Amino acid sequence: MLRELHVSGLGSIEDADLEPHPGLTVLSGETGAGKTMVVQALSLALGARASADLVRPGADAARVQARFEVAGDADGWAEDGEVVLARTVGADGRSSARVGRQLATAAILAELGGRLAEIHGQRDGRRLLDPATQAAFLDRAGGGEHLGRLERHAAVLAELRTALAAREELARSLRDRERELDLLAYQLREIEAVGPRPGETEELEAEVARLEAIERLTDQARQARALLGGDGAAADALAGAASALEAAAAIDPAAGGLAARARAAFAEAAELARDVRGWEDSLQDDPARLAAARERLLALRSLHRRYGPTDAEVLRFADEVRARLRELQGADDRLERLESDLARLREEASGLAAAILERRRALAPELASAVGAALEQLGMPQARVRFRLEAPAAAEDLGGVELQVRVGTGAPWRALARGPSGGELSRVILACRSVVATLDDVPTLVFDEIDAGIGGRTGLEIGRRLAALARERQVLVVTHLAQVACFADLHVRVRKRAHAATLEPLEGGERVRELARMLAGLERSSSAASHAEELLQQAGAWRERIAAGVPR
Repeated sequence: MLRELHVSGLGSIEDADLEPHPGLTVLSGETGAGKTMVVQALSLALGARASADLVRPGADAARVQARFEVAGDADGWAEDGEVVLARTVGADGRSSARVGRQLATAAILAELGGRLAEIHGQRDGRRLLDPATQAAFLDRAGGGEHLGRLERHAAVLAELRTALAAREELARSLRDRERELDLLAYQLREIEAVGPRPGETEELEAEVARLEAIERLTDQARQARALLGGDGAAADALAGAASALEAAAAIDPAAGGLAARARAAFAEAAELARDVRGWEDSLQDDPARLAAARERLLALRSLHRRYGPTDAEVLRFADEVRARLRELQGADDRLERLESDLARLREEASGLAAAILERRRALAPELASAVGAALEQLGMPQARVRFRLEAPAAAEDLGGVELQVRVGTGAPWRALARGPSGGELSRVILACRSVVATLDDVPTLVFDEIDAGIGGRTGLEIGRRLAALARERQVLVVTHLAQVACFADLHVRVRKRAHAATLEPLEGGERVRELARMLAGLERSSSAASHAEELLQQAGAWRERIAAGVPR
C-alpha cells in the first residue's frame, strides 16, 4: 500500500507530503485548490506520460516520490519490504525515473506501479477495461471450486502446448529420419571398421618413427657399444681401478670412498654394456610391420579428420551416434505416446472448459444483476450491465468475456471501454468492486471524479461502498461531497495559500468545518456544522456495524 507521497514543483503544489491511511483517505478542497494535482503526481510516479506543462512556474523541475509497502521482493526492486517510485520532469520537458536508488524507465514504473496502485479518473487507464480482467471478474464471483477448475484448466493447456510442440519437433525429425539414419549408420560402420583404441595413434606414431629410423638406430647402438669398449672392456678397466683403490684403502682410508665409487661404476658399466648389446639385437628391420603401421595410421587419421582430433574424441562421437540411432529408432514409440498424451490432455481440457463455461453462463446474469442493483444505488438507476460470452474456437478453449454496459433505457449496449466516461465509469467500476471485492490483487485504489454530478443519498451510498471497499484495500478518493468525505479514516484538505497548494490532515472541529463548507459553502454555518456532525455520527455508526459483520 501507499505509505507516503512527496510532491514538489508540480502545478499548484510547491512542496507537499501525504501519508495516506491504510483504509479510506479522502482529499477535499475548493475547486482549483490542487486536489487533482495530487492524483496527477501519483500518476507520474506510476509511469504516466510526462509534460513540461506540469512543472510549476518558476520551478526547474517537478519531482514526485511514492513509497509503497510491498509483500515479496517485487521482482527484485524491493528494499526492506518497500519500493520507492520516483519521477522528475524538467521545465524543458525531459523526464527521468527511478525505482529506489536505481535508474529506470517510465515503462518499468508503469509495469511495477500497475501492481501497486490503480487510478480511476477522467484521464487514467482502468484495469477493468481489459477483457482478461473482465473474465477474471466474472470468474472470481464463482467461488473457490470454480477458480480451482480454472487453475487446473490453465495448467492442462500449458501441458497441451508443450506436448504439441514436442510432437511437431518429433514430426520434423521423422521427416528427415531415414536420411539421418543412413548417415549415422554409415558413420558408425566406418568407425567400427577401423576400431580405434584410446591412445592408439600416439603408440603407432612412435612405432613408425622407430621403424623408419632402424638403420640409424643400429649405427648409434654400435657406436655406443664401441665407446663402452666392445664386449666389456670399459667394465674391465673399471674393475681394475676398483681393485687398485681397494688395495690403497688398506693403507690410506681416504681411498675407500673412491674404491666404492669405482666398484659401483664397474657394475653399472657392465650392466650398461649388456643392455646396449640387447637393444642392438632388438633393432630388426621389419618392412612389413612398417607398412602395416603406416596404413593403420592413415586409417586413424582419416577418422580424426571427420569425427574428432583424437582417438578418444572419435570414440566419443561413436557413442553419440549410437545414442542418436537408438533415439531415432524409438521415435515411432515416442510419437505414439505423445498422441496418447495429447488425446488425454484434450479430453481433460475439454471437460474442464465445458464445466467452466457452464458455470460462467450461470454466473453472468447473477453478477450482472448484482452490479446493476449497485449502480442503481450509486445514482445510475437506468444503467445496466451484461456479460457477452464469446464462443470458444475449440472444445478445450474458453472463449472471451466482454463486459457491456447500457447507460439508459433504449440506449445501445456498448463494451465497457466505449461506454460511460468520467465519473459514471468510475461508479461502474466501484459497483463491480463492491460486488466482488477480490476483483484483483491491486492493494491501492484511487478514485477521482467518482461523485461528479451527484449528491445527497447517492453520495452517501458511494461513501458507504468506498468505506466497505477500504476494509479490503487502501482507497484514496478526491471528492467534493461531504456525504463521501464523512466516511474517511483520514480526511485531508487541499488548500491554496499564497498561490501554492497545501495538504492539511483534519481532525475534530477542523473536519466539521470542512464538511460544513462542502455542504453549504459556509465553514461557520451552525446549521451546516450540525449537519456535518450528524453525517460523521451516522458514518461512524455504519462503519461500526460493518466492522461487527452486521448487514447494512
